[in-house]
Amino acid sequence: MKITKTIMLTTLVGVFSSVSVTQSLASGHGGHGASQTQSSKVQADIDAFQDYFKKRFADLELDDFSKGPYAMSEDKMLQFEAAMDMPPFEDHLDKGEKLWKTPFKNGKTYSSCFSGPDEGIRTQFPKWNAAKAKVDTLEQAIVDCRVKNGEKKIGTGKGKLAWMSAYLTTLAEGQTINVIVPEGDAKALAAYEDGKKFFYAKRGQLNLSCANCHIDNAGMRIRGDTLSPALGHITHFPVWRGKWARKKGDGFGTIQRRYGGCNKQVRAKPFKRHKSEYDNLEFFHTVMSNGMKISGTEYRQ
Repeated sequence: MKITKTIMLTTLVGVFSSVSVTQSLASGHGGHGASQTQSSKVQADIDAFQDYFKKRFADLELDDFSKGPYAMSEDKMLQFEAAMDMPPFEDHLDKGEKLWKTPFKNGKTYSSCFSGPDEGIRTQFPKWNAAKAKVDTLEQAIVDCRVKNGEKKIGTGKGKLAWMSAYLTTLAEGQTINVIVPEGDAKALAAYEDGKKFFYAKRGQLNLSCANCHIDNAGMRIRGDTLSPALGHITHFPVWRGKWARKKGDGFGTIQRRYGGCNKQVRAKPFKRHKSEYDNLEFFHTVMSNGMKISGTEYRQ
């Protein structure tokens, strides 16, 4: 299916039944404690997006898509399972847990900035912050928590921030993604639409969009690799990648680090992390996987 057809599907709101979806917004970090209903327009987009992949890869269940290219090849799945038997990232998950639980100089911990138990933090993000009229991401919330408690900022995309975020992702394994674009909130819908536009827009010297690789050519091979479907991308981030580990790093990276890498691969200039371009893209990207379960921190080649 061509991108133009995919866009047409996601704009034919009347074709799909609107499912009422609610989420109790966190009382902290921008939430206002009320249950909100999913935008009917966004729900139609979700239905069309997921139906496309379900029909194209009819042998896969919804949560199978969290395994990306590994779900499309028995040999690749065996490689994945072997890597996960002795995951190369366990030490850094332990470091992330230690960092998360170490009190700040004022005696508080990261948990004090978030509502509910630590196990439920991961699935609160990304979320629409109505008070600030912007999308809040988990990683930026962690950085903001440090500053709020008198600590210095830390780098984004990888390192300590990715370790802590990966620790929270591991705690949230099995929980369901349910990101809400509130019905009737024009600013929230505009942020979502901006992220959607980014996803489908061609860019760079190669003139490719996110959708070209991860919708149109999902499951196809390029340079020896299988292109992963966009559905389920978000379920396992931050992720450990062998490619990143070989670059004198620890292998960990957030979803926004991956966005920057993808932009570079099509020879486009990456945007700064945790600015509106990537925040809104993450908002759209995550919403498309609503109903899927967090698979925890995982290996990718």
